[in-house]
Amino acid sequence: MTAQKKEIKVAVIDMNKGVPNQGLRGILDILSSYKKEYQLDLSYKVFELRLNNEIPGTDYDIYISSGGPGSPYDGLDESWENSFFKLLDDLEDHNSKHDTKKHVFLICHSFQLACRKYGLGMVTERKSNAFGIFPVTLTEQGEDDLIYRGLSNPFYAVDSRDWQVVDAEDETFNEMGAEILAIEKERPHIDLERCIMSIRFSREFVGTQFHPEADPLGMKLYLLEEEKKKAIIDAHGEEKYLDMLDSLENPDRIMLTQQSILPNFLTEAIQALKAV
Repeated sequence: MTAQKKEIKVAVIDMNKGVPNQGLRGILDILSSYKKEYQLDLSYKVFELRLNNEIPGTDYDIYISSGGPGSPYDGLDESWENSFFKLLDDLEDHNSKHDTKKHVFLICHSFQLACRKYGLGMVTERKSNAFGIFPVTLTEQGEDDLIYRGLSNPFYAVDSRDWQVVDAEDETFNEMGAEILAIEKERPHIDLERCIMSIRFSREFVGTQFHPEADPLGMKLYLLEEEKKKAIIDAHGEEKYLDMLDSLENPDRIMLTQQSILPNFLTEAIQALKAV
């Protein structure tokens, strides 16, 4: 990719509600690394939505909305959720009227909100918390999607959630032109539907239930916190905890995922801007 002369403006929507986390740092690290690698005139601004109702306008080129704690129904009738949904409407409206498209990536909590908004599947509480580094299975559409270029099938990703999106109905997806790109790992011993892990909502809007921004260093710091270590061992056992730590050393697992998905999304968005 050659250097881009026009400034590329990225809006990062922080859904963490003031809770300390590694996810936002991971997003900003990827943006900084990408800017440096491709020598781009790229800037970003963080908007604290759930605490301060900060929301970007439509004057940014690219939007990345983070994960966050709590229920995806916490924002019902709250001004911050109305602001978020209005932004998605405004960006869709812009894309329907202009050649220069706005690209959006939605992570975890933001992904669940978008599924609620668009009526894609059912957003329900899990029977138990899902936390760890798990294999994720690509669908046929996912294997052909640019954001998953360079990954194996299945690939590995950090999953951290108490909620999930299930009950996908083909009719609803077909009406919207949305595609399921990835689903939960197969669990033959458990008689439960595999939840949706990634959707392309439209050509410019895409999202993941998992955390593509997670990196081995940030994840290791998180796992080594005494409180987190105890909680994981209490919930999942010491063997699972040690397996997570071992998994961080494998370069073909979350390191490859972190170096692939969001950078692929940025490349897709920026190439679309260059084409115009």
